[in-house]
This record gives sequence, structure tokens and C-alpha cells, in this order.
Amino acid sequence: MEQPSNPATSAARRNEDIALDLLKFVSATAGMGRATTPSTGFTAAAAPRPEEHVTQLLDLYSRCLRTIEGKGEAR
Repeated sequence: MEQPSNPATSAARRNEDIALDLLKFVSATAGMGRATTPSTGFTAAAAPRPEEHVTQLLDLYSRCLRTIEGKGEAR
């Protein structure tokens, strides 16, 4: 794979990489994607459908990218 020679493209790619790393960290820390196992006295929440899980991850990635780019939360 060729590296982009344009500095603007390189910086954008770097932001995307950082946002992806942040997504991995947050999703692993929050336990997204792990199967939930019920424990004694507690009922496990219903697992999201695959489509919902993908949508959640894409939303989280968008939030991570906006944060990295310094645009913060869009509310």
C-alpha cells in the first residue's frame, strides 16, 4: 500500500487511525461486543442484534473522529 505524499491527506489518515485506536480502546473498556453471561440473581440484558451493534460502533467511531479533529460533540 502506498503512503500518501500530500501532507493534508497524511494528517487526515493519521486522525482516522487515532480515532480507530480510540474506538478499540473505548469498546474494549466498555465491554462492547462481548457476550453477556448472567450471574446469580441478575438477568442479562438482551444482546443487541448485529445491525444494532454495527450502528453503535459506527456512531462511536464518528464521535471518536470528531473528538480527535477537535470538533467535539455535535448536540
